[in-house]
Amino acid sequence: MNISRYEQRALHVLALGGRIHHKRDMGEGGGRKVNEVICVTREGQVLSDCTLQVFQSLRRKRLIRSEGGKPYIITYRGRRAVRAQFDNKGA
Repeated sequence: MNISRYEQRALHVLALGGRIHHKRDMGEGGGRKVNEVICVTREGQVLSDCTLQVFQSLRRKRLIRSEGGKPYIITYRGRRAVRAQFDNKGA
């Protein structure tokens, strides 16, 4: 599976216990699309590389999931797709 560098960073943070918090748009016609995401590490720091496009790509590939409106977490499929890294601070 092809995963971009930014998707890989987000998955790495999620694999270490991070979460993706989301806000939904309460638009007309009952549409409830996600319009804002914030990826937070388990230490509480924000990952700026996790954009809405990265989030949608991860969700489309079923690498992350949410249950009952809770923050998004990594799935089993996502854990298998993430490549091992010594630390996430490098390029």
